[in-house]
Amino acid sequence: MAEDVEAYLVAVVRATRDHAAVRLGASPRASVALYRSSQAWALLAGRDYVLPDDVAAVAPAVLAHRLTVELEQELRGATRDGVVADVLEAVPVPLAPAG
Repeated sequence: MAEDVEAYLVAVVRATRDHAAVRLGASPRASVALYRSSQAWALLAGRDYVLPDDVAAVAPAVLAHRLTVELEQELRGATRDGVVADVLEAVPVPLAPAG
């Protein structure tokens, strides 16, 4: 996994901890699970390298069940899937180098 994609993955996991609706965000073990799942997703796509899109594709399945949403926020409609969607929208995606 390229360093910029790895940094993106870590930023996504870290952002779950900083989300306003979350009481308990994704753990370091979640980072490892997302890393391995992204690699598997890329392999299934026939590639031996991971794209940011691979991370984003598996993030909901890997991260959502690992989050605890604040009760008050949950009563207002916040969901774990929504948190992951917010995080994926907020974290800047690394761009491929030109050339």
